Amino acid sequence: MPADAPFPVFDLARFEAASPGEKRALGAEVDAICRTTGFLAVAGHGVPDATVEAAWTKAEAFFALPAEQKQSARAPYPGYPYGYLGPETESLARSRGVAAPPDMKESFNGGPARAPAGLVDPEALGFCFAPTIWPDAPDGFRDAWRAYYAAMEDLAARIMRVFAVALELPEDFFAPFLSAPVSALRALNYPALAAPPKPGQIRAGAHTDYGSLTILLPQAGSRGLEILGPDGAWIEVPPRPGAFVVNIGDLMARWTNDRWTSTLHRVVIPDDGGAQRRQSFAFFHQPNWDAEIVALDARLAANEAPKYPPVRSGPYLMGKFKSTTM
Repeated sequence: MPADAPFPVFDLARFEAASPGEKRALGAEVDAICRTTGFLAVAGHGVPDATVEAAWTKAEAFFALPAEQKQSARAPYPGYPYGYLGPETESLARSRGVAAPPDMKESFNGGPARAPAGLVDPEALGFCFAPTIWPDAPDGFRDAWRAYYAAMEDLAARIMRVFAVALELPEDFFAPFLSAPVSALRALNYPALAAPPKPGQIRAGAHTDYGSLTILLPQAGSRGLEILGPDGAWIEVPPRPGAFVVNIGDLMARWTNDRWTSTLHRVVIPDDGGAQRRQSFAFFHQPNWDAEIVALDARLAANEAPKYPPVRSGPYLMGKFKSTTM
């Protein structure tokens, strides 16, 4: 996608109302996007404005609290997945083995509301299904967060149906992998900069996401999110009013044997020098803890071998996450 090309927008409501033939045509459009940048905007998603606004304003109020009050909800030790992570406690570039300064951001993170019945794996219970450390303020934060998380979980499952069609698979192909997903929701705050960054330091280091897909809600009018294009140039991703930005993660790239791109992306300091704070939501959709991700036979060309060994969704995520904490 050239830097001056329009950012692709996919209408989910149109897909869901389409005939089987129309769905195949729309799926082919998504396949073409996912083979190049792996980023697209999704409109017609049906997520209520009130759900988005409630979660957004509660997160904004939380980030505005004094530092010591936010720390009361902090993750209890490095590598714990949920709760508050303060400024400069993470370096996303390290998930790729790249030594980089800590990212200029803070975040609040939450996971599934409960573990599935019968789960006994101690790693799963201690990581993906660990309790979220909730803040005591602002009032209504937990309820607004859970409502938004539920809306994103539903939206992600619907997008995975689009992806199945795009890969010429049955529309419900991925459903067995998503009966108890280990997804996480992250609210991100990039504070206005009070001092110059360290050499090489940016708001979020260049990284790929780890799961099947990510649903991003950037702040309206904000700048700084960039993806690495096929030509090796960084391309800015603009917020789209009324739409979410969706990108492919590592596990989807592995599923498709790299037919689809888990695109490298970052958040840079914009031209204003970071004078304005920036907020965003990122929902990281992750298949079931025990889901085995192997290259799809249906997408392998004749005599094409899988590029990656099988991995389990949850342990893969856990290893990637723990590599980023400072």
